[in-house]
Amino acid sequence: MQLSFPDSNDPAQKAEKRSAELRSLIGHHNQRYYQLDAPEISDAEYDALFRELLELEEQYPGLVTPESPTRRIGGAPLEKFRAVKHRLPMLSLDNAANEDEIRSKLDVRVKKLLGVGGDETVGYMCEPKMDGLAVELVYENGTLTGASTRGDGYTGEDVTANIRTLRCLPLTLNGTGIPALLEVRGEVYLPLDAFRKINRDKEENGEPPFANPRNAAAGSLRQLDPRITARRPLAIFCYAPGQVEGASFASQSDFLAAAAGWGLPVNPLVRAAAGIEEAVAYYREMQARRDSLPYEIDGTVVKVDSYLLQRELGEKSRSPVWAVACKFPPRQAETVLEDILLSVGRTGVITPVAQLRPVDLSGVTVARATLHNWDELAAKDIRIGDTVIVERAGDVIPAVVRVREELRNGSEKSMAPPQKCPQCGSEVVRIADEVALRCMGLSCPPQIRESIKHFASRTAMDIEGLGDRFVEQLLALGLVHNVADLYALTKDDFMAFERMGDKLASNLLAAIEASKSRELYRFIFALGIRHVGERTAKALAQAFGSLDNLKKATLEELTSIRDIGTTVAQSIRTFFDNEENLAIIGRMLASGVTPTATAKKVGGKLTGKSFVFTGTLTRFSREHAGKLVEDQGGSVVGSVSKKTGYLVAGTEAGSKLEKARQLGITVLDEEEFLNLLETSR
Repeated sequence: MQLSFPDSNDPAQKAEKRSAELRSLIGHHNQRYYQLDAPEISDAEYDALFRELLELEEQYPGLVTPESPTRRIGGAPLEKFRAVKHRLPMLSLDNAANEDEIRSKLDVRVKKLLGVGGDETVGYMCEPKMDGLAVELVYENGTLTGASTRGDGYTGEDVTANIRTLRCLPLTLNGTGIPALLEVRGEVYLPLDAFRKINRDKEENGEPPFANPRNAAAGSLRQLDPRITARRPLAIFCYAPGQVEGASFASQSDFLAAAAGWGLPVNPLVRAAAGIEEAVAYYREMQARRDSLPYEIDGTVVKVDSYLLQRELGEKSRSPVWAVACKFPPRQAETVLEDILLSVGRTGVITPVAQLRPVDLSGVTVARATLHNWDELAAKDIRIGDTVIVERAGDVIPAVVRVREELRNGSEKSMAPPQKCPQCGSEVVRIADEVALRCMGLSCPPQIRESIKHFASRTAMDIEGLGDRFVEQLLALGLVHNVADLYALTKDDFMAFERMGDKLASNLLAAIEASKSRELYRFIFALGIRHVGERTAKALAQAFGSLDNLKKATLEELTSIRDIGTTVAQSIRTFFDNEENLAIIGRMLASGVTPTATAKKVGGKLTGKSFVFTGTLTRFSREHAGKLVEDQGGSVVGSVSKKTGYLVAGTEAGSKLEKARQLGITVLDEEEFLNLLETSR
C-alpha cells in the first residue's frame, strides 16, 4: 500500500498530511499482520512508521485523533472505572458437562420447542470457548467509541482506554456496509507465550504469579493505568453482536463473516455444523487440539445458527435457550512428589520445583511442576513423598494443586528454605515485603548474562557496541564470569568471536576503556542492586559523594534520603554486605574503573526545590526537563507529597495532578515551567 500527498511549504500542513498518511499505512499493515496473517513489511519498518507518527504528534499535539494507532500505548491513569449499562443484556450460557448433555441440553430441547422431529437436523454454529474476559465494543460509524466489561450482564465497567491498546483490534472498521451503530461482544485473552513470560517475570521479581491465563487477562485489562495494559500483549476474538443499527444478519455465521470483513478478529476455528452430531464431533476435535493451541480454551460453544430461530426460542431468566457452553473435563492427574529441587532464575530468585514421578497429563508426560515460592509450599504443607494432584493451566510447568494428606504414611519429609544459593553458595536473603528468596551474588551463574547486559547498557556504563550477540559469545567462550572480567578482556579474546574484524575488536576495547570513567551514579545503577533504578542511583551519588561512603552507609543514613524507604535501603545494605560483591567491585577498581562523582550544584536558584513531572510533555522529554531542574540546583522526585515544591503537568495528567491540587502544591504548565527556569538563571 502506498499513499502520497502534494508538496507544501507549510510545516504544519505537511505534518498534518503526513500524519494522515501514516495512520492509514499503519492501519493497513495492522490488518495485514493481525487479520490476514500476511505482513508486507518487517517489524523494523513498521516500528519506524510508528515512531515517525509518534514524533509528529508530539511536535503537533493537535494532530492526535481518537483513532490514531499511537493511542495504543496507553494514556494517563484513571481514578476508577465508570459504570456502563449494556443496551442489551450480556447473558451467561447453560453448561453441558459431556457429549450426552450437549445433545439433551441443546438439541433435544431446541427440537421440542420448535416442534421439529427427532430425526430432522438443526443448523448450529460451533466456536472454541475462550478462557478470557467477556467485553462489549461499541463502533459508531465505523469508529471505536467505547468498550466495557460484561460485569453482571446488565452493567459493566468502562475499559475503553485499555481496549484501545489491543493492537489486533481495529480502531476504525474497513470495508462496505458498516452499520451506524455496531455493538460487538468479544473475549479478551492473553496468548500462552505472553502468559508464561509475565509469570516468569513475576516470579523473578518476587511477585506471586497469575493462577491462569484468564486471571492474567482480567488483571491486565482492568488496570487503572492503561500504560500497563499496553505493555501486555492482550488479544481478542469477536463472537456475537449486541445492538446493531443500519445492518441486519440472517445468522451467526453471516455476522461472523461480516465482522471479519470489517477487520474485526474472529477465531478461524469457528465452524458451522449440520446437526448436533457434527457439533459433538467438533467438541471432540477441539478437546484433542486443546493443548496445541496458542491460547487457552476450556470448552466449545454451540449455538443455533439462524437468528430467526434464536428469536423464536428466546431466553430464560439469565441464559438463552438456543446455546450451551460445552465444558472440557479438568486437566489433572495424581502422582508422587519424589523430590524438591531448587531453581535459580536470572534475577537470583530461588524457586522450589517439584520432581514428580512421571505421569501422563492430557497426552503430555509431566515430570516437574512449579511450587511457585516458599510461602505457598508452607501454606499447602507440601512434603517430599506426598501424593499430589497436578494440574496444567496454561503454564510452562504444571502446578501442584493440592496434597492427598489422607494417603500419608509418616515417611514424608518437609523441606526448609535454603540458607545458601545452590548455584554459587552466596547467602540467601529475603527482602521485606517480598515472597521470594533471592541470591544477591554478582557472579551467580544464572544471573551473569542479564547482569552483564545491564552493566553495559546505554543508561549504565554505556559500553558502545557490546550488545546481546557479543555478550552471548563472551559467555559461550567462557571469557567472563562476572562484570569485572570485562576489564580483563584482550583484543585476542574478541578476535575469537565469529565474524570479528580487527577494527571492531579495537572499537570494543576502546568502549570498555572509556567506560572506566563514567559518573558515579551510572556505576551504582550498573551494579544492578535490587530496587535501585537510575533516579535512585543519582540520589545515592549526590548524597554520599563516593563509592566508599555508600558502601559504609547505615540503614538510618540510607532511609534519610528522599524517596528511599526501608525496602530499598535493606536491599542496598544486603548487596554491600556480600563479600563476593565487594571483591568483584574491588577488581573493577583495581582495573582502573574510577567512578566520578558529580557535585550537586549549590547556590542555584532552584536549590532546595523539588519537582514532580506528570502527563506528556510536548516540548522536551522528562529526562531533559529533569536535567534543566538539576542544572539549577533543584531535584526531581517521583511522587507528590507535602514537601513537593512544584508539579509540572503536561497533557493527559492524571492522579498526581489531583493530589497536588489537594495538597496546595504549585502546578505549572510547560510555559510556566520554562518561565520559572528563565527567571532562575
